[in-house]
Amino acid sequence: MFFANSSLEMVYIEAIANALDANATEIKVQINIDSYSDPDSLKIEISDNGIGFTDDRYRKFCKLFDVDETSHKGLGRLVYPFYFEKIKISSNYDGVYLREFDFTESLDEDNSRVREVSETDSGTKIKLEGYNLTKVKKHDYVKVDYLRDRILEEFYPRLYNLKTSNQAFSISISSTIEGRTYEKVLTINDIPDLETVELNSSIDLISKFRLHYKIKKTPNIETSLITAISVDSRTKKVDIIADENLPVGYTMVFLLFSDWFEGKVDFSRQSLTIPDHEMKSIQAIFREKVKELIDEEIPEIVERNKHKREVVIDKFPHLSGYFNENDIGYVSYDKIIRNAQDKFFKAQREILDAQELSDEQYDKSMELSSRALTEYILFRQYTINKLKEINNSNSETEIHNIIVPKYKQFDKRNISEDLYLNNAWILDDKYMTYEAVLSDKKMNELVDYITDGEYKESDEGQPDIAIIFSNDPETSEKFDIVIVELKKKGIKLEKAMAVETQLVSRARKLMKHYNSRIQRIWFYGVVEFNEDLELHLRGSYTELFSMGKVYYKPTFAAIQLDPEIKVPIEIHIMDLDSVVKDADARNSTFLNLIKNKFKTS
Repeated sequence: MFFANSSLEMVYIEAIANALDANATEIKVQINIDSYSDPDSLKIEISDNGIGFTDDRYRKFCKLFDVDETSHKGLGRLVYPFYFEKIKISSNYDGVYLREFDFTESLDEDNSRVREVSETDSGTKIKLEGYNLTKVKKHDYVKVDYLRDRILEEFYPRLYNLKTSNQAFSISISSTIEGRTYEKVLTINDIPDLETVELNSSIDLISKFRLHYKIKKTPNIETSLITAISVDSRTKKVDIIADENLPVGYTMVFLLFSDWFEGKVDFSRQSLTIPDHEMKSIQAIFREKVKELIDEEIPEIVERNKHKREVVIDKFPHLSGYFNENDIGYVSYDKIIRNAQDKFFKAQREILDAQELSDEQYDKSMELSSRALTEYILFRQYTINKLKEINNSNSETEIHNIIVPKYKQFDKRNISEDLYLNNAWILDDKYMTYEAVLSDKKMNELVDYITDGEYKESDEGQPDIAIIFSNDPETSEKFDIVIVELKKKGIKLEKAMAVETQLVSRARKLMKHYNSRIQRIWFYGVVEFNEDLELHLRGSYTELFSMGKVYYKPTFAAIQLDPEIKVPIEIHIMDLDSVVKDADARNSTFLNLIKNKFKTS
C-alpha cells in the first residue's frame, strides 16, 4: 500500500537513514549472495555505531507514524519484511544493555529481549535473510559501485552537513558474489566543498532558494552528475541534464535547498507532493541556473549546444520559434522535439477553434499553414530516406508498404486523413491528386471499380499498385490509370524481366476498356538494374532523362484474336534508386526553400 514502486535498494537506504538518525558515524553494509540465479542465498547485514535502540527509540519503532518530527515518515522499515522473511535486530545502548528482537508482523513493545552486558560501545546490527522474491530485479542492487553512488546521491545533503561541521564519517560497503568480495568506502573526503548561489523565484516570497554546486574536471574518472532538491535532509532527483548531453570527463553536483521543500514528500519518500505547475517552475529555474554555471565553467559546452541548436532547427525548421533555448543541450533530443510539437499543435488548435479571425490571428494562421506544410515536406523526406536504406535483405513487401501499404484502398474523399499513409507521390507528384489508389488488389476488383460494377471479370492477378486519377469514374466517362509493379533488390534477371510480362498482362485486361472508359494509361516496372538487364532493355527500350535510370518503350497489347485488335501501350522500366533520387530532388527543392524562409523570418 505504501511502496507501490519499491526496490531492494530501499532496504539499504532505510537502514542508513535510521543509523544517521541515531548519530552513527560508522556504517557497514555487508552483502553475500552465492550467485545471481540463487536469490534465496541473499543475506544482508547492516551495522552502525549509533546510540542504539533505547527504550524510547524501540517504542517508536513498534508504532507506525510515531515520529519525532515531520521530516521523519516512520514507514521506511516496512520494506524490510517485504523483501526478507527473517529480520533479526540486535542493539547495544546506554553502555550496558543489549536489545534483541525479530521484526515480524506481531512486533510490539513486549517482544524484545533486553539484558545487561559488560560495558560496550553502542550500536545496532540488522541481519536480513530468507529473500521473499523470485529474483533480484537488478544486479546493481548487490554491487558496491552502484550502491555507493546511490547512497551518496540519496544522503548528499546530510553528508555535506557533516562535512561542513567537520564531522568524520565512514560508510563501507562489502559484497561477496559467487565467492569474490568487492569493497567500497564513502568518507568525508568524497564530499567536495560546494559553492553556493541564490536563485530568483516567485514561487515563495519568503523562503530562499539556494543552489549548492560543484563542477570538477575529472578526465580519468567516469562522468557523474547529481541534480536534486534537498527534502528533509534527503534528496529527490530532478531531471536537469539528460544522459545524452552530459559533458565527458566531469564530476558535477547541483543541490537545491530551501525551507519551502520541508515535508513536501509522501510517506514512502518516493514521490514529491509538489503540484505539477510549481514543480515545472522549479525545474525551469533550476535548469536555467545550471546552464548558466556550466556555460561559465565549461566554455566548449556553449559551442556544442550552439551546434545542436543549428542541427535541430535545420531538421525541424517548421518548429523554429517553438524550441525552448535553455533546453537545447540539456533536455533529451526527443523531449525537445515533443515539447516544441505540443506548442505548435496548441497554436494550431487556438486558430482552428476561433470563430472569426482578427488581423493578428489571420497572420498567425498563415504562419501555421507554412509550418504545417513544412511538417509534411519533412515527412516526405523521412519516407525518401527510408527507401534510400533499402537493400537486398529487404523484401518486396517492405518496399511496397513504404510507398503504399499493401491491401489498402485510398479514396480522394479521405485524402487529408490518408496524407501520411499513401506515398504514391514518390513515383510522381501528379499522383498526389487521385480518385483512388488500390494496393495489391485483384484485377477483377480494379475492373469492377473503373466500370462501376458493369463489367465482371474473374482475374486473380494482383497489380502491386493501381492509381485512378484525373477524373471520377462515377461522374466522368473517361479517366487515367497507372499500374505499378515492384520487384525487390538482388533478384535474378529472369525474375526482373517478369515485370515486363506482368505489365503487358495487366495492359491486355485493362485495354478492353480503352476509349470506352480509359483515356490514358501508364505502366511502371520498378526493379534493380544490373548489366544483363540493361543490355536486354537497350535492345528495344529508349533511355530517358532521370537522376537514375529509366527506360521507355511504346508497344502494343493484343486484346482480341479474331478479328485481331491491338492497342498501343507505353511501358517504363526504372530502378528503385531512380525513383528515390528523383523524389529526393523534387522534395529537396521544397525543403530548401522552406528552410531559408524560416531562417530569415
